Amino acid sequence: MNLSNHTVPPEDAGQRLDAWLVSQLESISRARIQLLISEAKVLVDGASARASRKLRGGEVIEITGEAAPPPLRGIPEAIPLDIVYEDDDLSVINKPAGMMVHAGSGAADDARNLGTLVNALLSHYQQLSSTGGPLRPGIVHRLDKQTSGLIIVARNDAAHLKLSEMFSRRQMRKTYIALVHGNLRQDDGTINTAIARDAIRRTRMTTRRDTGARAAVSHYSVLERIVSRFGNFTLISVRIETGRTHQIRVHLSSIGHPVAGDTLYGAPARIPVVAAARRKKSDPEPETIALDRNFLHAAELEFAHPRTGQPLHLKAPLPEELNALLAKLKSDE
Repeated sequence: MNLSNHTVPPEDAGQRLDAWLVSQLESISRARIQLLISEAKVLVDGASARASRKLRGGEVIEITGEAAPPPLRGIPEAIPLDIVYEDDDLSVINKPAGMMVHAGSGAADDARNLGTLVNALLSHYQQLSSTGGPLRPGIVHRLDKQTSGLIIVARNDAAHLKLSEMFSRRQMRKTYIALVHGNLRQDDGTINTAIARDAIRRTRMTTRRDTGARAAVSHYSVLERIVSRFGNFTLISVRIETGRTHQIRVHLSSIGHPVAGDTLYGAPARIPVVAAARRKKSDPEPETIALDRNFLHAAELEFAHPRTGQPLHLKAPLPEELNALLAKLKSDE
């Protein structure tokens, strides 16, 4: 990325320095160019310059190094928290669907990265563990954005270390409630299939790839079978031994029963009445139902307190929107 001894052509006179550099370095964003300039790593005729400097033509531009953006960190936001349990060592939060656990790529104050659980925690607590770094303070494990339920937060580094060890040793008992499409044949079952990142669609995980696959084990039990005019569904509890990305969603989709609302893994965005498949073109549009989140809820956590060893068994009831969908399905049985 070195433009040493590159002379600005006369026809480019009048352009801003940052805009000219963007036109010359197509693979680098304007924000990164401006960061380079602010760090005095862009020299114009041997001297630092402002991003807004107007070029005259004939200047020699040199880039002397790489930009060093500041580390991402959470931003405190006064967001209400549903706290199920808390003490000086840890908290357990009932996270709503739609809330990211922590910021993703890009600036932490980007609109896409506001409203996270970390931001809410930073506003609520004076101290969180620092083990996860400034972007993930207190975060020991994660829940998908569109999954609701219980998540453990470490309040200090000692608790974080102990909790992490408990997760790695499979000493955490995590139970989820899920509604899946179709009628599961067995009342109880185990899905023991390794999971890897999809080679084509990088936002997805898959059980159909060996490269990079990691062992994953999910146990399910049928709670209720629902026959409705929108089709057959099965309400199940799922206990996971491992915590792979999208594990429950991928596993259930892999056996032909995607989680309701999970369009990433094969569930329909809108569910029509079964009779709609036989309707004529002249018939009115069929009634449909939809869920703008995954029907997946982290309902229970069982573990020993990391400092006292006291057994903890915590629960979070199904959110209102999930109960409403169940009621709608059952009303048509």
